[in-house]
Amino acid sequence: MKAYIFPGQGSQSKGMGGELFDEFDFYTKTADDVLGYSIKTLCLQDPDRQLNNTLYTQPALFTVNTLYYLKAIQEDPAAPACLAGHSLGEYNALLAAGAFRFDLGLRIVKKRAELMSRAPSGGMAAVINCGIDKLSACLRNAGLDGVDIANYNADSQIVIAGAQEDMAAAYPIFDVQGIVYVPLKVSAAFHSRHMAPLKEEFGSFLHGIDFSPLRAPVLSNVDAAFYSDDKLVDRLSAQLCSSVRWRDSVLRMRASGVSRFKEVGPGDVLTKLDGKIL
Repeated sequence: MKAYIFPGQGSQSKGMGGELFDEFDFYTKTADDVLGYSIKTLCLQDPDRQLNNTLYTQPALFTVNTLYYLKAIQEDPAAPACLAGHSLGEYNALLAAGAFRFDLGLRIVKKRAELMSRAPSGGMAAVINCGIDKLSACLRNAGLDGVDIANYNADSQIVIAGAQEDMAAAYPIFDVQGIVYVPLKVSAAFHSRHMAPLKEEFGSFLHGIDFSPLRAPVLSNVDAAFYSDDKLVDRLSAQLCSSVRWRDSVLRMRASGVSRFKEVGPGDVLTKLDGKIL
């Protein structure tokens, strides 16, 4: 059994999408109409250096992931056993499961990007080769209660998020203990309690959308459980300020019988993570 998995923010790179923009020109033109700019120019040339700006990154990745998905099902039309995506990638999983059309999905992602781009200032950092129990103890002993686990990617790779002053205070604590701590180039503390003010506004926006019933199982980042149609809006709005439980999601898919994970999008970030998890 196979699962399609879609990468999220951080996997973008100049040149992503390549010839797929021309091959699936209907989707490229649709994206241009929804966004009001050339998605092909942004991804292939990035003339204004906007590709790493959250406001542009998320719509770009959602579009490119979609093009990779169209190519994947063209080459292998057999339906996957389940679908999952890391953070933003979850929207591609829902698209593939039939929750919404491409144009509507892109409008949702555009709104999400707008909200996240104006989130309160904060920071994120990857903590390497430090188990979650040890990490939690370090934060607790240092009195850094405002720092959250943002991404539980694997036992050897965890991402934390918090206010800038807390993140700065965490660095010397980890350094003394020989724990590898890598600050990430982000403007806010994504997937943490610091995003909570945006949850209500995004939830109100989502409640105005007519979602279609899912045609395939999709894993939720929030709790590593399968989506149900009646909880779709709640989980998507909660995802903004909840930890991405990718490790648990991969293990859940494996327990469900998935033996092959196919990453659908630019790069191989999730493929490498899955190798560490499994």
